[in-house]
Amino acid sequence: MKKIFISFAIAIFAGQSFGQNVDVLFGKKLSEYKKNPKTSLIRCAADEYNQELGRKYNLESKEQFENWLAPKVAQMEKSISQNSSKKVVVTIPVVVHVIHSGQAVGSGRNISDARVQSQITVLNQDFRRMLNTPGYNSNPVGADIEIEFCLAKTNPSGGATTGIDRVNLGSTVWNESNVESILKPQTSWNPSNYFNIWVCEFGGDLDGVLGYAQFPQSSGLQGLQGPYTAETDGVIIHWAAFGSSNYVGGSYFPDIDKGRTATHEIGHFFGLRHIWGDNTSCVVNALDSNKDYCLDTPAQNTEHYDCDAIYDTCPSNAGNDMTENYMDYSNDACMNIFTQNQKTRILTVLQNSPRRASLTTSTVCSDPLAVSETGLSKDEINIYPNPVKDYLNIYSKKGLKVLRYSIYNAVGQEVLKKEVKSDSDLKISKENLGTGFFMITIYTENSSKTFKFVVE
Repeated sequence: MKKIFISFAIAIFAGQSFGQNVDVLFGKKLSEYKKNPKTSLIRCAADEYNQELGRKYNLESKEQFENWLAPKVAQMEKSISQNSSKKVVVTIPVVVHVIHSGQAVGSGRNISDARVQSQITVLNQDFRRMLNTPGYNSNPVGADIEIEFCLAKTNPSGGATTGIDRVNLGSTVWNESNVESILKPQTSWNPSNYFNIWVCEFGGDLDGVLGYAQFPQSSGLQGLQGPYTAETDGVIIHWAAFGSSNYVGGSYFPDIDKGRTATHEIGHFFGLRHIWGDNTSCVVNALDSNKDYCLDTPAQNTEHYDCDAIYDTCPSNAGNDMTENYMDYSNDACMNIFTQNQKTRILTVLQNSPRRASLTTSTVCSDPLAVSETGLSKDEINIYPNPVKDYLNIYSKKGLKVLRYSIYNAVGQEVLKKEVKSDSDLKISKENLGTGFFMITIYTENSSKTFKFVVE
């Protein structure tokens, strides 16, 4: 049966050119893309996509982003070491936009609910390093990222949703231009509250591409509020690379049938780079600055498409190539590891990057009736200013006594708690917090209230 699926997938791939003469994608000749030598599929176009966005909107460079992130990674490493015995699982709310052209549910690009659910299952296994699943590994540097994914239960209007958004956009060819100017902007849900994943059938210059992601951005830099940032933010994947044949049958691309395209692209969404650093250098310094900025992924100078052999493309550096890493190009079945350094990098992005940090405090995975806030009103208790430049102040109306408060960072770690003994305790210096997104829960005698805020 699997041979039938593979044959059908190859036929789908071969017939998707739509007769178009296209040879450039995201400003790069298609002939220069890294392609699977057996299938000619392009595993990922995220690096080229984000370089094109940078050129088009004058965004920060890779070097600027890494310079911004590096000290925050060091700060996160310290925080993780100090809280090594404490697990804080962050839940990311997902909406999967299934883009079709009138097919019945479960037919072709209009994939079934079960196939979408199978992808969420794979993501949770992979990001949690879940025991007794394909996402588990026994590597000493293997990491439980402590991230879980849920399909949203509340839609942008406050009503109920399954988290699967089926949209009939007709028979448009989903090439680069149409995806970025039509598909994403017309279907995106607020990316501050929802992680948008699009599933469609690529064509034109995207023919043969499995998927790509939008990288996170730093905060406070010029040029980051361009028109592209919100409407296109997320991950987009060809339907034949989405879901897992371990749970749902159907047609998949050859060897791309275990849901690892989504795992790979979501790694990019959270700031991970390809394990070989998108360059052929074997030079690695203390920051791994010529590679993927993760020292516990051994240096390699090229991508791999299988785990059939042991590769060591940088023999002067310790360790064989980590072909099983989710950020290589290996076949789905042999991918099974994120490392501790990759975890630190992901959590740092979740704490500090706009539209990544806000996802951690979104309530859309709750039932609609559970979303509304009860208890104290903002007239009774509040915080200011927001964003915080020097101090965060807690305001309470006359006669309402604040007993204590707790402050948590975007990945759920408690960074400060205080019993309020005088008015001076209601003025909180940013020096006690660091920068990024936070939540504060303020307790009174009979109630409590939680606020989100940003420290610049």
